[in-house]
Amino acid sequence: MENPKMVNTIRVERAKKRITQAELAEKLKVSRQTIHSIETGKFVPSVVLALKIAQYFDVEFKEIFQLTENEIK
Repeated sequence: MENPKMVNTIRVERAKKRITQAELAEKLKVSRQTIHSIETGKFVPSVVLALKIAQYFDVEFKEIFQLTENEIK
């Protein structure tokens, strides 16, 4: 089975808070490369990490992460 494809708005949420990838990574205790890979769609985070990201930005999970159109079918 192929890896699922998700789009996200992490970059937008970071811009609202004016924080860098490195600052977000530090808060979530992951590497900056992990944040970059998630933002660019190269890596799908675990459910736990995705929920931590949503909680950090104080938004619902679905406001940040959405499956691509092809994954919904």
